[in-house]
Amino acid sequence: MTDHASANSSSLQQTDVLVLGAGAAGLTCAFEAGQRGRSVTVLDHADKVGKKILISGGGRCNFTNLHTRAENFLSDNPHFARSALARFTPADMVALVEKHGIAYHEKTLGQLFCDRSASEIVAMLERECAEARVNILTGTRVISVAPYDESGRRFRVETSRGTFLSRSLVVATGGLSIPKMGATALGYDIAKQFGLRIVPCRPGLVPLVLDGKDLERWSDLSGLSAEVVVRSATRKLKTSFREKMLITHRGLSGPAILQISSFWTSDEAIELDLAPDQNIFASLMQSNSTRNATSAVSALRSVLPARMAERWMTLNLPVSWTNASLNAVEQKIHAWKLKPAGTEGYAKAEVTAGGVDTRELDAKTMESRQVPGLSFIGEVVDVTGWLGGYNFQWAWASGVCAGRAV
Repeated sequence: MTDHASANSSSLQQTDVLVLGAGAAGLTCAFEAGQRGRSVTVLDHADKVGKKILISGGGRCNFTNLHTRAENFLSDNPHFARSALARFTPADMVALVEKHGIAYHEKTLGQLFCDRSASEIVAMLERECAEARVNILTGTRVISVAPYDESGRRFRVETSRGTFLSRSLVVATGGLSIPKMGATALGYDIAKQFGLRIVPCRPGLVPLVLDGKDLERWSDLSGLSAEVVVRSATRKLKTSFREKMLITHRGLSGPAILQISSFWTSDEAIELDLAPDQNIFASLMQSNSTRNATSAVSALRSVLPARMAERWMTLNLPVSWTNASLNAVEQKIHAWKLKPAGTEGYAKAEVTAGGVDTRELDAKTMESRQVPGLSFIGEVVDVTGWLGGYNFQWAWASGVCAGRAV
């Protein structure tokens, strides 16, 4: 049951579990706890639940990835996610979706999307919460959080709807990404208030920005895309991604760039293989071949859009048309280095990398090791998934773990 806040209410409400945030992680935690007989209240400052779910996946919600493993997540503590992901798997999420009769399909690389609308996922979560007798209050602003020990109620939360006392407090407030949808630093502020460490936050899964000559050379080709392999060029990063890259008026985007952005730092270059598994100039190496700019562009057009191939060759013509010079250009095609000037920031970021340090939390329950009854789940935690449904799977899994423990 969902309600909207009355700004002048001064009621005092007691609940076993108070969840801050009515997104993917918060709602999952809520119905899991409610199914165990706990009284559960969910608070959210937005006017409706699951707003980020509704815009995800182009409105069809990439709700999980069949290939989810701990290795698909970035964290200062890389093994932390393993326990939660084992407790609630993609198969478990698929079973829940099928239970509610939601039609879905696999797009690419294990990504599962709703056939119709992301609103079906939100409705599923709301139904599960209703069946578990969860009380959901939207339009409710949190004013303060304080410890409170009377009668076993550990937390006192002052809100625009009055005061709530709870035995367990679960912070599922999300990160800083997409501030126009109401993202705030509330979760991090609560963690700091209770003495928990925060891994510095930064935009994740975000377009990269070019400047100077790089921007001048490429921005007018905005809209062109190509399949590439991208990796870090300046540190030993084992992770690489083979997906589409998109040129934008500000720099680079597309799945490949969004993927590497979560790993990228401001002092680094990225390295692009523009022709994965191809030997572009093999035909030009033959003794009777015509070797000139026209033939080189023609060869590169086999893997890149025509205008991009022409631009790239114009900027990277060989010093001569010898085999050695052609080989040097071929190698550059497979290891083209660019140094981004930055990212498009939280406004365009799909997630927030960094967050509550996982060393502060129990991997099985998401509960603070320092503060009994205080848990953190979802994006507010320093666990950031790859693009392609992994972050939703972390939200479901961390929510389930907390819901089964509170």
